[in-house]
Amino acid sequence: MQLLHTILIMLLVVGGTRIAAQFLPVPLPIIQILSGALLALPALGLHVRLDPELFLLLFIPPLLFVDGWRMPKGEFRRLRTPILLLAFALVLFTVLVAGWLIHLLLADVPLAVAFALAAVLSPTDAVAVSAIARNRLPRTLMNILQGEALMNDASGLVAFKFAVAAALTGIFSLADASLKFVLVALGGLLVGVALGYTLSRVRAWMIARGWEDPAPHVMFMLLLPFAAYVLAEHLGVSGILSAVAAGMVQSRLDLLPRQTTTRLLNRSVWHLLEFTFNGLIFLLLGLQLPDIVKAAARGAQGSVWLTACQLAFYVLAVFFILLSLRFLWMYGYWRISSALRHWRGLPSAVDGQSPIRLAALLSLGGVRGAVTLAGVLSLPLLGNGEAFPERDLLIFIAAGVILLSLLAASVGLPRLLAGLPPDNEDARLSERQRHWARTVEAAIRALEAQAEDASLDAEGMALATEVKAKIMAEYRQQLEQDSSGEARTRMRQMDELEQRLRLEALRAQRLELYRLRREHQVDDDLLGEILRDLDISEARLQRG
Repeated sequence: MQLLHTILIMLLVVGGTRIAAQFLPVPLPIIQILSGALLALPALGLHVRLDPELFLLLFIPPLLFVDGWRMPKGEFRRLRTPILLLAFALVLFTVLVAGWLIHLLLADVPLAVAFALAAVLSPTDAVAVSAIARNRLPRTLMNILQGEALMNDASGLVAFKFAVAAALTGIFSLADASLKFVLVALGGLLVGVALGYTLSRVRAWMIARGWEDPAPHVMFMLLLPFAAYVLAEHLGVSGILSAVAAGMVQSRLDLLPRQTTTRLLNRSVWHLLEFTFNGLIFLLLGLQLPDIVKAAARGAQGSVWLTACQLAFYVLAVFFILLSLRFLWMYGYWRISSALRHWRGLPSAVDGQSPIRLAALLSLGGVRGAVTLAGVLSLPLLGNGEAFPERDLLIFIAAGVILLSLLAASVGLPRLLAGLPPDNEDARLSERQRHWARTVEAAIRALEAQAEDASLDAEGMALATEVKAKIMAEYRQQLEQDSSGEARTRMRQMDELEQRLRLEALRAQRLELYRLRREHQVDDDLLGEILRDLDISEARLQRG
């Protein structure tokens, strides 16, 4: 009963902090961390102990799955160079250089343990950045950060596991580790792709037999990331990459016909789940802060103030190392990229903006969050229950870096964003309208080709013609605007005819949209926006 009360209290606080964020000039993650710290005070006495392995399994797969689901694939392809450099090359650079510097800073920390700390601090949290920037970050930069967060969650945690294994066994071979990394990564991707594709085929089979109730479909989708993670880990490959791959596959295959209600419910459920899980993780960080500080202080020597200053210095130094390495990497990338594009006669990659400003934006945008916390708290069980060297100190530093990165982004990002031009929303709306107009034209063509219903009498046919003309007039009016009863029986018949024809027209729009997607003429984010409007319109008709 006490566990149930604790869960209910935490969920209530997560919801309350979301409301409080509307009135407080403080980012939501910081409010949640502070709320957790307040709940952990002796006066309130809320205390939560989580099995680290359960913590990793519960939070990481769904968060990575939804990141893979929502990442626009067209933008990912267009920005693949900076995303992959940040997600893989920068992670490797950070693990090696930051790990070595941390080893020099903390003489008692073995080199492999320092590499583990650097690896677990590599993943970034785009959700936290979005909460801080509040939709003011240019779309291109936000897509880079989202793509990086999607991929470096996997690369950072896989590198973290290798470093932990090396620290516990004392054995490390670069050649063996590199080969194993490739096998583990490819195996995880294959498992995720296979499960995602299998689920889509199962759902298509269910729909073909009339099993269209959205509840089981959404339930299967909720279980997919956990199944992908557990199966991959059981096979000895990356469960992290498996969850990412399953999400990316589902985002491409979840365009099944007659799934309007399921899509609407699925989006709502995942939005709720993502908000709840991210909120719970930051709340748990606040709840763990007193224990983290006490555990770290027990391992230090000297007076309380000296220990506190020493621990604070460690956190500041590690954060400065990570921020500096990230800034140097991004500044070098913008400089080299601009030079190469200039040599090829292409426009500048930075669109006339200062490389220093853009590098600073992406550096501060590298906020650490849920994945870092989940990874570092999983330390005790990654070594088959063995005590991990300097575990308490590592958790304290990781928690401190998360807090510092959130605070630095909260202070620095708004000031840097003030000098950037806003996104060209007119161009985006024009592109969206162009694709919407294609679907409207497809709907008009479908209505024009609609054959007369032989079961109707003369009056019914006249009524059907009238309804069809009305719908087509509305569609034509949309095109023009955007390029800029006698008896109850008659009314009911007209409504039924109108609903049937409108549903057919909407489905024609959706099929045209799918064709555009298959031919790579429309990006995933625009497809999602238009498809959402079509789904809402169809749901409104069906509900009516």
